[in-house]
Amino acid sequence: MMRTVGRSHGQKVALYIAAGLIALIWLIPFLGVFMASIRPLSEINRGWWKFDSFTPTFKNFIGAWNHPASPISKGMLNSLKVAIPATIVPVLVASIAAYGFARFKFRGRDPLFILVVALMTLPQQMIAVPMFQMMNKIGAVDSYLGLILVHSAWGIPWTLFFMRNYFMALPIEVEEAARVDGASDWRIFFQIIMPMALPAIASAAVLQFMWVWSDFFLALILIYSPSKLLATQRVPLLRGVYHVDWGILAAGSIIVMAVPIIVFAVMQRYYIRGMVGWVSK
Repeated sequence: MMRTVGRSHGQKVALYIAAGLIALIWLIPFLGVFMASIRPLSEINRGWWKFDSFTPTFKNFIGAWNHPASPISKGMLNSLKVAIPATIVPVLVASIAAYGFARFKFRGRDPLFILVVALMTLPQQMIAVPMFQMMNKIGAVDSYLGLILVHSAWGIPWTLFFMRNYFMALPIEVEEAARVDGASDWRIFFQIIMPMALPAIASAAVLQFMWVWSDFFLALILIYSPSKLLATQRVPLLRGVYHVDWGILAAGSIIVMAVPIIVFAVMQRYYIRGMVGWVSK
């Protein structure tokens, strides 16, 4: 018995060590970017891992935030204009549709659901040209509205799949009791199902926000006016004209990266509950 306990303890220690090493390897590139953002260029030219001289400064962050050609501050505001509605719209629409797929029976329900889920496998690069042509025909190119529509359409399939599976795990008895009391389907959904599904909705919203915020490909296709460029589009423009200013480039990358990290940290409790699965009594 003691030998079994000792072996189990040894396996846990080995697992923790392996996890720590993997996390360290994963963090090494970020450490390099972070060191480049807080140190002068003369120090990191010899390698960011060398600390013969260490002079931390926030000058690079200020330079990236107020960059004369491509200020990250303006890009952050533009990204929020896209990311917030492009998160709310698909999560709300997909949640309503997912509830219909989970609770109502109608002809062609399962094939339609499979078709919607199959859209998740479609690469963005495959539809780039027809998507641009379609957006151009409706006058949505170089418009935040067009980018919001594309992100919403792209986010609905996976959100529908995620929310439908979550709704199927919720107890139907609560809905039946409310329906006996005369509650309509819409009232049941918004006053009973939505509060019960808040962890799942938060999980979907966090993932959708992070993907929209970090997007570069779709924004590159649809947004091209200098004043409308998003944060991810402005980061490459920080490199300079005649030489690459690695400090400002690294600082701009960290500023843009910080937003989804903060959102995840704030919503972490709900995100984990939504991923694991949560059912009210």
